[in-house]
Amino acid sequence: MAASSSYETDILIIGAGAAGMLAARELAAAGRRVLEAQDRLGGRVHTLQPAGFSAPLEAGAEFMHEPVPLTRALLAEAGIRWQATEGQTYTIKDGQVQPDTNFFAQLPALLARLNALPQDMPLAEFLTQEFSGDEHASLRAFATQFAEGYDAADAQRVSAWALRDEWAAGGAEDSPRPQGGYGPLLHWLAAQAQAAGAQVHLAMPVQEISWQPGAAEVLTANGASYHARQVLCTVSLGVWQRATGQAGHLAFVPELPAHRAAAAQLGFGTVIKVQVEFEEVFWHERLPELEFLLSDEPVPTWWSQLPDARPLLTGWLAGPAALRLHTASPEAVLPLALASLAQLLAQPVEVLQARLRASYVRNWGAEPHTYGAYSYPTVGAPAARAALATPVAGTLFFAGEGVYEGPASGTVEAALVSGQAAARAMLA
Repeated sequence: MAASSSYETDILIIGAGAAGMLAARELAAAGRRVLEAQDRLGGRVHTLQPAGFSAPLEAGAEFMHEPVPLTRALLAEAGIRWQATEGQTYTIKDGQVQPDTNFFAQLPALLARLNALPQDMPLAEFLTQEFSGDEHASLRAFATQFAEGYDAADAQRVSAWALRDEWAAGGAEDSPRPQGGYGPLLHWLAAQAQAAGAQVHLAMPVQEISWQPGAAEVLTANGASYHARQVLCTVSLGVWQRATGQAGHLAFVPELPAHRAAAAQLGFGTVIKVQVEFEEVFWHERLPELEFLLSDEPVPTWWSQLPDARPLLTGWLAGPAALRLHTASPEAVLPLALASLAQLLAQPVEVLQARLRASYVRNWGAEPHTYGAYSYPTVGAPAARAALATPVAGTLFFAGEGVYEGPASGTVEAALVSGQAAARAMLA
């Protein structure tokens, strides 16, 4: 594509992730183009099969944290099945293994105090106020680790009320996977959109959106320009939070100060995901039917693919701990992950390395055009999300999991729901 290319279209969608692709399908009756900064579809969904792995793996979103009615409906329409996870959850602390048959046993005490909390506050402040003292140390650690590990949140910022609602709903306890990953669903949505006339332009990082009521010009780093009557922007919250002069900053002319301030108020967590496939499953003697493993190691969370018997383990580091390593290379992260796993499996790290067939590290904090993994709710998040999602002059519209308000915060479901709602608003 020539650097000086110029295009005219009725509707332009920026971002080819879950929100953008579902919106493109919903806008099938209108002319539109979809711009994506990366050279692939999917955004923070990325199903791929690196060299050495026996089957595809999920570098990004993997689970369906219930309830996800739109995701289920789309998977069914696309003919894609999903499969429940199986197995045993273990906790290892100070080298001691404990089958954790009820990981959420401490939730009732937390929820009782959260339900009585008269005003919202950050989780860390709530725990200090309501559960101080040595007798509550394990409960504070549980709540903090869960918020930072599962929600990729900073305990100093994440909303106690939002965690109350999340924990009461219990979505983390039921987390099936789409068979074959989320990638096939995104490609199916793209194929449907393209069959209806959408054009997808990859490797087109947007640098500036100049707008006036009823018209917008979008300029890319490649020198291409796009003119549209309406623009739907589905970039990640990480892009919104990039400052002027930083790589990946998206400029609006005129600027949108209320939207920019709202984005800054919201939380956006980062994740490092490490996947290691071995020659065979060798951990069942120590951890029979391992599903999830929670620990106090530097890479604290691991899971298998059960009921799939593939000898693949996934390591997960999220929240502030991942942020501290957001500039680390895969070559720096892998030894840290293997050292953690060696401690957890009571195996010399040399034995793991000898049995290792393939490895893959994805550091979402260092990911261009994303700069993180998914949003988390801060105090005042509902108002900030509403402000960030507010259309401008019937010309600029916004979608993505970062602007979604509902029980599926931070998920593919959130992105899909948001993209669908924005598309329908544009057609109204």
